[in-house]
Amino acid sequence: MKSRLLAATSVVALACVASPTLAQGATEITVDSIIVTGTRNPDEPPVVAEARTRLSRTPGAVSVVAAETFEDRFAQGFYDTLRNVPGVLAQKRYGEEARLSIRGSGIAQGFHQRGVLFAQDGVPFADADGFSDFQAIDVLSARYIEVYKGANTLRFGGAQLGGAVNIVSVTGRTAPFDNQLRVEGGSFDSYRAQFAMARQWGDWDLYAAVSGMQSDGYRDHAEQSQGRLTLNLGRSFGEDREVRLVFQASDIQQDLPGALTLTQALNIPEMASASALAGDQARDLTVKRLTLQTRWRLGDSTVFEGAVWGWQKDLWHPIFQVLQSDSHTTGLFGRFDWTGEVGGMKADLFYGLSYRDGQVDVQRYINTGGLPGAITADGVQDATGLDVFAEGRLFVTDRLALVAGGSYGRATRDYVDRRNAANNDGATWDWFSPRFGLLWESEDGGQVYANVTRSVEPPTYGALVQAPLTGFTPVDIQDAWTVEIGTRGRRGTLAWDVTVYRSRIDGEILNYIVGPDIPAATFNGDRTIHQGLEAGLEWTLPITPGGGTAVLRQTYNYNDFCFDQDVLWEGNRLPVVPEHQYRAELTWWHPSGLFVTPTVEWRISDVWVDYANTLEAPGFTVWGLNGGWDFDNGTTLFVDARNLADERYVSEISAVTDAHTASTAVFMPGEGRSLFVGLRLNY
Repeated sequence: MKSRLLAATSVVALACVASPTLAQGATEITVDSIIVTGTRNPDEPPVVAEARTRLSRTPGAVSVVAAETFEDRFAQGFYDTLRNVPGVLAQKRYGEEARLSIRGSGIAQGFHQRGVLFAQDGVPFADADGFSDFQAIDVLSARYIEVYKGANTLRFGGAQLGGAVNIVSVTGRTAPFDNQLRVEGGSFDSYRAQFAMARQWGDWDLYAAVSGMQSDGYRDHAEQSQGRLTLNLGRSFGEDREVRLVFQASDIQQDLPGALTLTQALNIPEMASASALAGDQARDLTVKRLTLQTRWRLGDSTVFEGAVWGWQKDLWHPIFQVLQSDSHTTGLFGRFDWTGEVGGMKADLFYGLSYRDGQVDVQRYINTGGLPGAITADGVQDATGLDVFAEGRLFVTDRLALVAGGSYGRATRDYVDRRNAANNDGATWDWFSPRFGLLWESEDGGQVYANVTRSVEPPTYGALVQAPLTGFTPVDIQDAWTVEIGTRGRRGTLAWDVTVYRSRIDGEILNYIVGPDIPAATFNGDRTIHQGLEAGLEWTLPITPGGGTAVLRQTYNYNDFCFDQDVLWEGNRLPVVPEHQYRAELTWWHPSGLFVTPTVEWRISDVWVDYANTLEAPGFTVWGLNGGWDFDNGTTLFVDARNLADERYVSEISAVTDAHTASTAVFMPGEGRSLFVGLRLNY
């Protein structure tokens, strides 16, 4: 263990020490997950560079991921798009389903997502109670992705411990093409095709895309098919004044392979669980979403951004029982950005509100081979959420800003059980989350920041409605204070993004599997600590023999998560998230258009499976290779090879209480060796 950690540390140290001597003659390449506030790289799309500059206002850890970093891969979800963002754990379960956790947010959520705010173009992309679906988001529609890590979500009004992921859509003005045809195929009988077009007519612009995908999946009973449609119509009324209408529709069919025991996952990883086969378990989802949004300059010093939005979702979900639901969510969002002076000192401020209202009509039936039997539950879940927020910066010197802000939040939950009125219940929570920080910037654009922030997360319906308990389960809000110190920037050929943080959490919302087929039960922990280090380093190597440029990107996460006070598990480490994790990729570009990128993902340490700390999932090392050729005529041919050594490993797990007494069929095997080939034609 010590030798492996030393090796990882040595690679990082070598990059730091060697880079200054190699600065002359190197070409600067901006890393996709580092905020750069100095000279803009001419090879970087202006729309992405502008986003990096805007996010650099934040006195905390933030990142921007350009679509160019994953457009030449068989990217299906956050596992592929956020792989190089420090502090982010994105591990694939199956299909597009993954675990997304930032600094341990939603650490034990064994299905779908909570703990991180999903948004598209600043508008929440989740149910009104905060519960999210990965499948509803189309990564191919992203121009870039913003990641606000930890308690840095105030710009959206959020107060989640994990932060926010905001997908910024492609428009007719920002698309780097007029027409694009994309065709991909490869292992597991996987095929995907997309056609997209971008047009501008005077003040109008349009982006339209349609895509379809089919895959048998690596494991048995993991077939998936999907179709997606995106329409984005905009009208400009001058500089910084536009109105935009966005429509999205998705139809997603996903069979579920189920979780396995550790022995099965490592020795027969392609098998499906017996219960998944017997119940023909699946998750079939249709989503329709409409957003009307605007960006409007009100004067020299003030810009308004706002939206009204709504979505409708139908879910057919045979698992331990057959779940059928129809959800409707609507909302509005508005934010003002002001820049000016206060007392002769430069200052800026943003303030606004976000409101969500949603209803889920859900029924549950006995699962008879994937078909509904007798009805067992029938209810309506209503939820609302309100956030009113503001944050300002005051530059007490030309380079030092004092930052202060906060948000007021209110959440309601009302449940009506049509079969048993004794289960009817409701709850309301109110809170205030303050934020204080410092931001210092050097002459060359390097930054040092520090902040103290309170984060609050109310429980979702999955935590509150736990049969056979009557009414709401007594799960309360999760409350945390986080201290964060970090630095980011570029000097010569080295770019860095390093943050240390510590969160003290009261009532952390934790889950554990209560049976091999039943979703996790939920409870509040007493007091837990999440602390660690997240580091991203990029080193631009000198010109290589034969011409070309090479860039080494590395990320390392140290996660120290434990019970600080607890009757049963005080002093134990929290499960699921690895203590040490390292990723690296070395990309070489040749002037001819050839590019090659070997990659490695190294889970340095084993990972606890249970809160009692009696069972671990083994660490692993997975190698990959991405490469291709950019032709002068707008055509790109690429290859994405994964798990080259065909490593048997566990990609994802769900938490249990004590592995000595609980079922341990909670392991999701990682995918075996695979190869995907793609063709992208811009014209």
